[in-house]
Amino acid sequence: MLEANDLPDGQCFHTNICIVGAGAAGIAMALDLAGSRIKVLVLESGGLEPDAATQQLYAGSVADTSLHSPPDRYRQRCFGGSTTTWGGRCVPFDEIDFEARAYIPHSGWPFGRRELEQHYLKANELCEAGAFAYRARDALDCGSPPMIRGFNSQVFTQDTLERFSRPTDFGARYADQLRAADNVCVLLHANLAALNLDEAGMRVGSATVRTLSGKTFCVFADHFVLAAGGLEVARLLLASRDVQPHGIGNDRDQVGRHYMCHIAGTLGRLAFNHSQDVWHGYDVSRDGVYCRRRLALTAEAQRHWQVGSFVARLHHPRITDPSHRTGVLSLLYLTRGMIPYEYGKRLYDEEAAGFLSWMQHLGNVVSDPHDTAAFLLHWMRCRTFAKRKFPSVIVRPKANCYSLDFHAEQEPNPSSRITLDTETDALGMPRIRVDWRYSKGDIETVRRSIGLLSAELQRCKVGTFDYDPSTLETEMVRYGAYGGHHIGTARMGTNPQTSVVTPDCRVHGVANLFVAGAATFPTSSQANPTLTVVALSLRLAGHLKQLCAPRVITPVTSGPVVEAISKRTPVASAA
Repeated sequence: MLEANDLPDGQCFHTNICIVGAGAAGIAMALDLAGSRIKVLVLESGGLEPDAATQQLYAGSVADTSLHSPPDRYRQRCFGGSTTTWGGRCVPFDEIDFEARAYIPHSGWPFGRRELEQHYLKANELCEAGAFAYRARDALDCGSPPMIRGFNSQVFTQDTLERFSRPTDFGARYADQLRAADNVCVLLHANLAALNLDEAGMRVGSATVRTLSGKTFCVFADHFVLAAGGLEVARLLLASRDVQPHGIGNDRDQVGRHYMCHIAGTLGRLAFNHSQDVWHGYDVSRDGVYCRRRLALTAEAQRHWQVGSFVARLHHPRITDPSHRTGVLSLLYLTRGMIPYEYGKRLYDEEAAGFLSWMQHLGNVVSDPHDTAAFLLHWMRCRTFAKRKFPSVIVRPKANCYSLDFHAEQEPNPSSRITLDTETDALGMPRIRVDWRYSKGDIETVRRSIGLLSAELQRCKVGTFDYDPSTLETEMVRYGAYGGHHIGTARMGTNPQTSVVTPDCRVHGVANLFVAGAATFPTSSQANPTLTVVALSLRLAGHLKQLCAPRVITPVTSGPVVEAISKRTPVASAA
């Protein structure tokens, strides 16, 4: 690895492939290309550890702060990217997620799930999520209890799983492998400032790279890959306006549009007839990986009721409400200041604020010492000091009553978008403005799915689910756009009028510029995007292998900097 701040100003790098971003997508591609004769240069804005000045480059504005977190939250600008803070949940997309569905506007991928099958296997390995087995019957021992005994539904299945990574920090886990690869060089603290097109606007001739210390570099490559995340990809394309005045790939005003996250929330009161009939915790698969069942709306039900993908998990009561009388939950509330923003956002609820609420939570902790102590011991043993960490807080309600935690597909909406703001960052780059919106279709997916689940629970006579339909939309967006799932801002398709990249993830009209990551997803599914991001990036790496004719890189000049880089790796030369 090279530190850009240690190199003389004005250096030029020459390589076969330049990857911008060292998160899950960029590192997965670099690993797949490692050991080949193709020279790879990875540009990473941050260093091996986070720092405030670099993170500040992610700052921007939000149209409605009640619906979306600040742009510098839920993503990390350092080596490893947001895998340095992710929760590790791995779920593949389902076959229906790739289909063009008449009831989901702008839906349909240019290929089916089968195209990603082989890449999913490798992605699962890189994410360290064990075997690619996402059915309970395939991954768990036959004696593993069902999520809800007696719930025999044709509308919802409880056989699908989410598997959990360690969670794997791609930077820490794979840094040594990249250092050992003679054909790969990672340049740290190197910020892409501009993609320089040729006069015809059909090819990236070079890239301009800057550091916060004031140095400037130039990169020449056969192919460039933007793997910087769904928000930053849109920013980089829109900000490169020298040849294409509206931004690269944006002559049809598609870059930044169709911005999706997920619709998620917690609501209602789910009471079961018998406590022994319910299992809402984690199982351990045969290969030692934490797994969890969900209630998933079947593909047949989605088509019949014309709604998007939807899953639900059994959840403890709302933590901020002290009426749950549970010491563990109140302890989490009282210590919320020690919990990272990405995981503690739901612990801040204005309805539960105030001294009286604080005292009630304290009373819950004092009156429930045994369960609280047992929880802390388990958390220290299985989370804090464990190599493979217990994924999340699991509390079994004493009254056998749960809330429902749901996660739903958000349909593509061209009015939900990322644009450039008038304010610039420390490098002179325009910041982004986020205008995330949800639609009537999103509301209908949740409304219909919740109603169907309530009806199925009653039909199977296993329990009842009570909720207030009049507050459903409020609960859907109580916490706004879900987390760091930045999807669809450079969507994939065959028609340049309605998409940004081709089925091979190449920007329409630009011969050597590609995009890797969730920005290219045409639809969001209900699934967390990381596993599919890695799979799609591996697919792109395979495509680039076919495009690249390996060549020997000849330094354009000699000198100490060239010699220093050449001793490390032949990936680049400097002038």
